[in-house]
Amino acid sequence: MTAAVRDEVVRALVDNHQRFLAFLTRRVGSRDAAEDILQDGFVRALERADTLREEQSAVAWFYRLLRNALVDHYRRGATEARALAAAASEPVSDPDPELQETVCTCVRDLIGTLKPEYRTALQRVELDGLRVDEFAREMGITAGNASVRLHRAREALRRRLVESCDTCVSHGCRHCSSCEGHLTPIARGH
Repeated sequence: MTAAVRDEVVRALVDNHQRFLAFLTRRVGSRDAAEDILQDGFVRALERADTLREEQSAVAWFYRLLRNALVDHYRRGATEARALAAAASEPVSDPDPELQETVCTCVRDLIGTLKPEYRTALQRVELDGLRVDEFAREMGITAGNASVRLHRAREALRRRLVESCDTCVSHGCRHCSSCEGHLTPIARGH
């Protein structure tokens, strides 16, 4: 594929961004999920641009790529939901008081920077020791939905920890006062 053709393909994909996003949003019901799938699709398209034959429409080719991404999305979601539903039914052991005391203050601070539904999920399940199925009933959602929310909350917290306190993530956080130097202003509550 020539550079000119590659540039034309990229231009066609960028020009149709909103159409692609609308296509995905209608199928997954969530703009956030649709944006994630679309971004992954753009990455795949750039990696696989050489599979596009010159006589093919770049837009039609990309829609096929997005349909495959949707199948993968639903397949992953079904597998994740089954695993998370199984985890939701497992009893949570009583939190160890000594362990709770050693939880890094920066982690608690970072939980406060998450979306409210993630913050609540982590607070109620991880810190308060509520079982996932009990949390689901409390929130008026299914256990599977609660498990997915908790999983996403943990991932969001993990990303926030890496952004804010990489040293502690890499080496362990034994003494919260040692984190002060590496916390970003958002993690310190500023």
